[in-house]
Amino acid sequence: MSIISNYIEKKQQLKKLQAELQALQNNKELQQELEFKDQLARLMTEYGKISREVCEILDPNYSAAASGKKAVSLTDGRKKRTLKVYKNPHTGETVETRGGNQKKIQEWKAEHGNEEVVSWVIEERE
Repeated sequence: MSIISNYIEKKQQLKKLQAELQALQNNKELQQELEFKDQLARLMTEYGKISREVCEILDPNYSAAASGKKAVSLTDGRKKRTLKVYKNPHTGETVETRGGNQKKIQEWKAEHGNEEVVSWVIEERE
């Protein structure tokens, strides 16, 4: 396909998408849903709630249905990281961390290498 024919095809697709977007923007049902979403977001901010908490208020079974999932932080909706306990076999020193940027772990990795330090994990827990 030549560049000009590709350009013409893309331009036609763009016109079609613009027409569809215009039709959606004029849709009353969409306008109501967007307004509802905005008002709900303002209320959640005003009362300091996140979407999961609102779902649990509206449906008490919501959290039971999601119980098979990983633990979720209350602040940002991300899952809580696994706690890892490292024990340095050379010094006997132990470090507990939920992330890889812990200062002592970084020092050990610089000194002994990543693979060796990763092998020092003696325990992992939620």
